[in-house]
Amino acid sequence: MLKIRFVFLCLIVIALSLTGCTGKFHFMQNEEKLADDSATDSGGQKQKATIQEASSPAGIPVLVNKQNKLPASYQPSDLIYPDIPFTFKQRTEKRQMRAKAGAAIEKLFAGAKRQGVDLLGVSAYRSHAAQTTLFNYYVDLDGYKAASAYSAAPGTSEHETGLAIDVTGGDGTCAAEDCFEGTKEATWLQNHAAEYGFIIRYPKGKDSITGYQYEPWHLRFVGKDIAKKIMSRGITLEEYLNTTVVNN
Repeated sequence: MLKIRFVFLCLIVIALSLTGCTGKFHFMQNEEKLADDSATDSGGQKQKATIQEASSPAGIPVLVNKQNKLPASYQPSDLIYPDIPFTFKQRTEKRQMRAKAGAAIEKLFAGAKRQGVDLLGVSAYRSHAAQTTLFNYYVDLDGYKAASAYSAAPGTSEHETGLAIDVTGGDGTCAAEDCFEGTKEATWLQNHAAEYGFIIRYPKGKDSITGYQYEPWHLRFVGKDIAKKIMSRGITLEEYLNTTVVNN
């Protein structure tokens, strides 16, 4: 069934000119009315949430989650194409990151390679419109509650910040899939990501705080100082910023 969903998703992504199929990863977003406060699941029931809008969306440590969203009109002004390999060849928006994050991911990939670990990018920046379509697809597929465990409403996706990227091993297998857990690449990222300013944004056992299941492939750039504090203490960005837990 997962393989069938994967094929359907790839067709949607291609149709949107967002080439680069990557499986069931941290795809997010919805429409403005959803991000404002409510959504309708596949059964027609309203889902209510209290969501605050980020006052400084361009800030490097900006908190984006189910309770904190980006303005619907926000688009990073300093997007670049990092010089790293991806699981796909096309030059699409999914290769982009903000300048500081892009420079840092180049160094992270190079550092990993020096230690015998090959990495590939899976998906980085995604526009509000693309995330809306993808999130709605997941809601139609699994229902709002199930989709929300691995995806997010529009404006609440870290991918929209340009500071996040999903990665996988050099052979491209387990791209944003549970089987990435425990691989040498996942282990290396856990131990070294902070050295380059990144955190594992959705740690294991913290889903009640982050609102998302464990994703060892999802990296978020926050800068070296903050990253080292978060990773060394085994906490989340929410806990570091001392915000209210999300809960599912």
